[in-house]
Amino acid sequence: MTSLAAPTRVRTRAPGKINVFLSVGALQDDGYHDVATAYQAVSLFEDVVAEPADDFTVTFTGSVDTSGVPVDDTNLAIRAARLVAETAGYAGGVRLTIDKRVPVAGGMGGGSADAAATLLAVDTLWGTALGRDELLRLAAELGADVPFAFAGGTAVGTGRGDELSPALAKGEFQWVLALSDDGLSTPAVYHALDEHRERYRADIAPAPSTPVVESNVLQALRAGDPDLLADCLHNDLQAPAMHLQPGLAATLEVGERSGALAGLVSGSGPTVAFLVADIDAALEVQVALSAAGLVAVRASGPVHGARVVH
Repeated sequence: MTSLAAPTRVRTRAPGKINVFLSVGALQDDGYHDVATAYQAVSLFEDVVAEPADDFTVTFTGSVDTSGVPVDDTNLAIRAARLVAETAGYAGGVRLTIDKRVPVAGGMGGGSADAAATLLAVDTLWGTALGRDELLRLAAELGADVPFAFAGGTAVGTGRGDELSPALAKGEFQWVLALSDDGLSTPAVYHALDEHRERYRADIAPAPSTPVVESNVLQALRAGDPDLLADCLHNDLQAPAMHLQPGLAATLEVGERSGALAGLVSGSGPTVAFLVADIDAALEVQVALSAAGLVAVRASGPVHGARVVH
């Protein structure tokens, strides 16, 4: 059933994310890995405008290069819209326009944010009223990072990353993000991690059978203390991402030398996230990265998840 009061145009917004901690378990028989991660949603948003249509289409605006993003039924936002239609028994379609600010294939969950924002947009547009719990369930069907993009804030993700537990976070953390012209394939980065572990298994610790987020990470988030958090930033995917894009090492060096408390590759990369003490420090790091020829933007977190905006 659709509501007679359903609007004719809906605009929603969902955030990108930084994995402030990411531990990756061993490769499973099904080809996936269990992970334990601490997510923080940051103020780099994807905006989705949904309008009624007979079929399902998506177009992009914004400064982010979307030339490699599919616009057919493999697009995650279109998959999200079709999933809502199928679940609710809605017979129509939707025209989606996505204003992209999160880098494509950058390790910040931009596609997941598109999907999360689309779930909320079409549910509102069509008046299907599925409710938050059902939309979160659909989000988990679409991908490991989609539920967090929908929920926002700060959370611990386990399993494939989609089993969320809210985490307390005090205050606001300031970040500077160094963007890359070239994306990285998430499967390729995981494959590089597996190869590294196999090749050097006699010399390195084995992959954790049940990865966990370390307690000092949660304590730092609860305290709202960037110095404490800087000491425990960690990403198992950083080394393989740097192997695939060696230039990331120089990016990390520039940011840390210019005053960042710490830097790490976000998710599967290649975006590098620098944690800084305050806004003044963020400006200094941003200027230094820009002077080195890098595209750098400032962001803060945690921020809200998917919501309707006007």
